Amino acid sequence: MSEPMVSVLFITYNHEKYLRQSLDSVMMQETDFAYEVVVGEDCSTDSTRRILCEYRDRYPDRIRLLFREKNFGRPTLNVYETAMECRGKYIATLEGDDFWTDPAKLQKAVDHLEAHPEHSGCANPSLLVGENGEELEDKSPLRLYSWDKEEYTITDYRADDIWPGQTASIVTRNFWKDGKFDYTVIYRAHDFIDDAWILLFSLLHGPIHHFDGIMSSWRYVVRSGGENWNSLNAKRDQYMQETYFHVAQMWWLEQYRPLDSRERQRAWYDFKLGTSVFVKHPSLRSWKLFITVLRYDLMHVLLHLPKPGLTEDIGAWQPSEIPKLMKEH
Repeated sequence: MSEPMVSVLFITYNHEKYLRQSLDSVMMQETDFAYEVVVGEDCSTDSTRRILCEYRDRYPDRIRLLFREKNFGRPTLNVYETAMECRGKYIATLEGDDFWTDPAKLQKAVDHLEAHPEHSGCANPSLLVGENGEELEDKSPLRLYSWDKEEYTITDYRADDIWPGQTASIVTRNFWKDGKFDYTVIYRAHDFIDDAWILLFSLLHGPIHHFDGIMSSWRYVVRSGGENWNSLNAKRDQYMQETYFHVAQMWWLEQYRPLDSRERQRAWYDFKLGTSVFVKHPSLRSWKLFITVLRYDLMHVLLHLPKPGLTEDIGAWQPSEIPKLMKEH
């Protein structure tokens, strides 16, 4: 296999129904450079592995399969481990239920990034499709990805809840091994959220260019018992998940640059809501959330007391520590 210009970071788990369409959309890419597909397969229980072997045998010079011996239990760890195996100058991300619609997607991204070294990546609008690939009438999930300007910066990311593109649209420079930042936070801080981290990592290296045309499709399926990302995410407490994520991201980011007024406002908002949730719905889970927003958002971000450590479960800070900390500071 020749040295690739692009590595497709391809994540899959139990995607047998969608996998062929997703892989075909990669193999149809028309480029004047070599590219590889690095597949992180997280120990699926369906026929995903068999399909992957079929494509590997068909395209042995392009596809590399990373079969996990057991399920990581943290999709974000699968993303990190797969990214570390990518050899390309650029990385395009794709999950096994999404697919690309433009055969020139990779070529357009590489051409732009080669000509614009100041940009860290490219993104584009996506089509929202259902289980069978049909375009969905309800476009509300796309609100997060409604950015329509030509450039997207770290300032935009920190100021608005709008992103330049869904995961399947993103192509970035391969920053994973540059040593500038600690990228292991992607799996240490959260088991499930990876797209926001990848976006932030890229933006710390420069702005992202936004193409106008649709070049990818986001398969949005939420059903009971479903094992795709959206179905699993629907079962989670969104407020708790997002609050823990905000804390983890601010905790990590402030190692490299000061927090700004937007993040201090977020800290105050999360502290008030975390307190309200505990008062109205007292439980062990809401107590752990309250301790988290108390120790980080209030005591550290707003009152400037020492920063607490980050564990894999950021809500594991013990309530018994609080009186001691408050007495000391």
